[in-house]
Amino acid sequence: MMIFKLAWRNIWRNRRRTLITAASILFAVLFASFMEALQKGAWNNMISNVVNFYFGYVQIHEDGYWEEQSLEKSFQLKDSMLLLPEQFPAIKAVIPRIESFALASTGEQTMGTLVVGIDPDAENQMTGLQERLTTGNYIEAQDQSVLIAEGVAENLKLGIGDTLLLISQGYHGVNAAGKYPVAGIVSFASPELNKQLVYLPLAEAQWFYGAEGMITSLALKLDNQGDIAPLMAALPAHIDTSRYEVMDWKQMMPDLLEAKALDSAGNVVVYFILYMIIGFGILGTILMMTKERMYEFGILTAIGMKRALLSISVWLEILLLAMLGSLAGILVSMPIVWYFKVNPIRFGGDYASTLEKFGFEPIFPAEFDVTIFLMQAMIVLILTAILALYPIWKIYRLKAVEAMRD
Repeated sequence: MMIFKLAWRNIWRNRRRTLITAASILFAVLFASFMEALQKGAWNNMISNVVNFYFGYVQIHEDGYWEEQSLEKSFQLKDSMLLLPEQFPAIKAVIPRIESFALASTGEQTMGTLVVGIDPDAENQMTGLQERLTTGNYIEAQDQSVLIAEGVAENLKLGIGDTLLLISQGYHGVNAAGKYPVAGIVSFASPELNKQLVYLPLAEAQWFYGAEGMITSLALKLDNQGDIAPLMAALPAHIDTSRYEVMDWKQMMPDLLEAKALDSAGNVVVYFILYMIIGFGILGTILMMTKERMYEFGILTAIGMKRALLSISVWLEILLLAMLGSLAGILVSMPIVWYFKVNPIRFGGDYASTLEKFGFEPIFPAEFDVTIFLMQAMIVLILTAILALYPIWKIYRLKAVEAMRD
């Protein structure tokens, strides 16, 4: 306890030096926390856009559908599947869909689209589709009209009330063709979804594809990602796994996980450089402190203070400084990260176009997670504790007479 009190008093003997050292640690925690929060926020935003706003965290398909994704792998929607929320409280809703590609055209404009038959009310519960309307009206279950994504509307030069012609191949190879008025236009944060989606009411889509009563997927709405693993473990006991496959978003989109892992691996290099800069900054202040106090160290050893005791005292001083700087860094980082969570960074121009090509929305919100601040503060604290071994090394090599003469 006496050593601790001595170390605490020593760090305030030279307030200027203390403030410089604490400030360097503060900015180290701030930069590292902000970078980590921005990187995590960008990825979580993308995953939320792609997964939660369309695919869902868990889906049920006919066995082999995800590999082939053909109407021939569609299945009859059973009442027992619609009752899954009663068996599993984690499931808030079930969203039936029938999906296939179709050629969409109007006038001389033609493009490939993903036509999705939906239950409008159920779909809106999970994806908030109605809130994504930019113009027009939301579709009802009995309608014979379509919702189209903003990118489809731009490419085909369509407006509300215009007619969209869809041509495709239906279930068991039947011809599929239909003309539908555009009821509304929706906008997605994910550029990929925004360029290809066309929505039909489920019954109309089943008629269009000649697949009455059939669906290709059943998406399960979950409010908490932590429910995914328990649900994936429990569902096989209630689903015929010889006929159906249950997949979570990580199994459905491994490329998204690989892209995230690749990006995280690239950030290791960036973090290494960042911590090298941080380390040299902290080391510089420790070198300055050690050089300034060599005369003091010489006097203390000359009058009989044990080097081990002196080393512990100096090491505790630097550790206390690191704690003060880390705590200040956390307190300064939190409001800054929160600001960029509420007001995300928005990119424009060529950089935004490049991000969209890779499936990123050009918006980077920061991720406000207390563990980010604590982890970065802990790393900087450990780094400082290691660098604090330098003055200990100098103390053990110290020659009292030479130190006092210098």
